[in-house]
Order: sequence, then C-alpha cells, then structure tokens
Amino acid sequence: MTPPTTPIAVLTGDLIRSTEHPPDVVDAAMGVLAGAAEAIGGWQGASTRFTRARGDGWQLVLMRPTLALRASLALRAALRAADLGLATRIAAGIGAGSLPASGDLGAASGPAFIASGRGLEAFGRRQAFGLSGDVHPGAQAAFLLADALARGWTAAQARVLKDALQPEAPTQDELAQALGQSRQNVQKTLSATHTDSLLAALEAVEAREAPE
Repeated sequence: MTPPTTPIAVLTGDLIRSTEHPPDVVDAAMGVLAGAAEAIGGWQGASTRFTRARGDGWQLVLMRPTLALRASLALRAALRAADLGLATRIAAGIGAGSLPASGDLGAASGPAFIASGRGLEAFGRRQAFGLSGDVHPGAQAAFLLADALARGWTAAQARVLKDALQPEAPTQDELAQALGQSRQNVQKTLSATHTDSLLAALEAVEAREAPE
C-alpha cells in the first residue's frame, strides 16, 4: 500500500435516479464511465483504478489532483454524449491517500477518500459537482460554476465537448473531421457551451502544482 503522503484526487460518484432505468441501461452507463476513466488515465500516465460500487456507484483516483475538474467534466460529457438518459453526480476529494497494490479502491484509505465520500453524501438536492478536502476556495467556485454550465449540455453538444475538453484537445478542424460535422457547427457548439470560459477556468485550476 502506498504511503499517504502525496496529494491525490479521489472522485466518487453515482448515477442519478438509476432505479428508474433497466439494469442493462445502468450497466451501459457504467461502461461509458469506465471508458472515459481509461482515457483520463492517459492524461496522467497512470490508471485511474475505476471501480464500480453499490450497483450505481463508482470511484476513481487521480495522481494529478489538479485534473479533478477536467476529469469531472469529461465524465459528465461522455455520459451525456451516450444519450442513455442517465447523469452522474461527482464529488472530488483532495488530500493524502493510501492505495493498495491490488488496485482495489475498497481497501484504500486516507483523507482524500474520506473527503470525497462525505462530499457526495452532503450534496444538495440539485447539486451534481462538488469539491472538498485540501482545496483552494477558488477551485471550489470553479466546480460550482462548471456544474451550472454542464447542466444545459445536449447530447450533440457533449459529443463535441468530450474531445474539446481534453488536455491536448484537437483543433476545431480536427474535431469537425472526426465528428463528421462542419467547422462552423463545431464553432457554434463551442460558443453556445461557453467552452472558452471553461478552458480558461481549467487552466487556472491546473496551474497550481498542488492544492493549497
């Protein structure tokens, strides 16, 4: 088990109103989140150890805690793009954490895991994003604003955003070609979803080498 010295980010989430959907749809949603988590692992050069829990719950780990907001948005976008009728709540906890060599997050421990789990439990009725633990107040504000912006995403918009919000995002021309859309349509989507503002917030959050 790794010593709880280096700050990490733990994302804990669950599917909203999952009991209103058939088990195969819930399974499909979890598959989408797992796929997005695998891609996020590529950002940091290490597995996120995505783990499903309690049927509609899940958890992952980020070795680069400043990626917490970008990862949360990527997960939200991937699930919305799949258009399964399901969304996820995400609570990020930042702090120290001990990770078992087995990769089983059920056996992990530390302040980051506690902050993430308690953060999700404390969500208000309409809250879908949250940040707690060893964090800067500005980062908390960025999470709340990102939550408000992401609520209005359509499935079509999310298909563009799940690629546009990557750390090394493709150009608009590359996005248009990959999605089979015109460059003008991609531009329209990015403008309507305030992507420039989101990217500016992400750059500001990620500029911090470690949480304060």
